[in-house]
Amino acid sequence: MLRRVVNWLLLAPIAILAVVLAVANRAPVTLSLDPFARGASAFSFSVPLFAVVILSMIVGVAIGGATVWWKQGRYRKRCRTAEHDLAAARSETERLRADLGRAETAPGGALALMNRPAA
Repeated sequence: MLRRVVNWLLLAPIAILAVVLAVANRAPVTLSLDPFARGASAFSFSVPLFAVVILSMIVGVAIGGATVWWKQGRYRKRCRTAEHDLAAARSETERLRADLGRAETAPGGALALMNRPAA
């Protein structure tokens, strides 16, 4: 419940700010994707300024998220390896407990394991 309240307290002002930005910057601007053309080129678009700003923020967040995901790859690999090792250790522990349980119920008890000849 507290997390939901904190999310609303943080996200509501950001949403209001985005709406205010969109209303205040409705004027069209020319977005040119050709850096060498001075006039109107084939790769230029007329879009509202707020669309350029919001789209730039979205692209920046996506690029930043992809970069962080890429950099944390070694830690995810370590985690997968540790989980595999833990699963192997747990199965070995269960196997050893089962062996010990069988040895305790066998004639001679658990000491029979110690007195058997070496292989």
